[in-house]
Amino acid sequence: MKTRCLLAVLLALHGIAPAQTVYESKDKAGAVFSDRPSPGATAVDATPRNVVSPPKVEPAPPPPPSAAPTYRRLVIVRPAAQDMVHSNTGAFGISASLSPPLRRDDRIRVLIDGNLVPTVFSSPQLRISEQDWRATAVGSDGEHTLQLAVVDADGKPWIESEPQRFYLRRTAVGGRGR
Repeated sequence: MKTRCLLAVLLALHGIAPAQTVYESKDKAGAVFSDRPSPGATAVDATPRNVVSPPKVEPAPPPPPSAAPTYRRLVIVRPAAQDMVHSNTGAFGISASLSPPLRRDDRIRVLIDGNLVPTVFSSPQLRISEQDWRATAVGSDGEHTLQLAVVDADGKPWIESEPQRFYLRRTAVGGRGR
């Protein structure tokens, strides 16, 4: 048994050349394999089994760049034109209608009074925060303009909405404005 294991290890370490002949003979322990013939040994077919040469695979061509989306429509739904927005902090919601739907890598930018809101949005249902309002709005109460733009990952605009007027009104105790 030790002889067979030793022979198997030696053959594995040195490899068997395809043209080399291997001989099998028997002793008390069983089969013995060698590269030298001995009395009573027979030649064994030692061609490699299950050797497969993989086919050459050409690298796949890079995928074609995806076609730029053709956004057909971007409309501000809320606040509607000339709407009154009641907010003491300047925070309020915006809803837009976009066709086709916003792509995963595109974003929506907001302009208030012509100034770009620092926050970038990933949905046409968005909320302007108090900080966004303070950073962009000109004045507090009164008339303001709102405009949306869909931009790509580099900030390049795909489509812009029409600017829309709305009014922000702060609520005060006793009905007096601030």
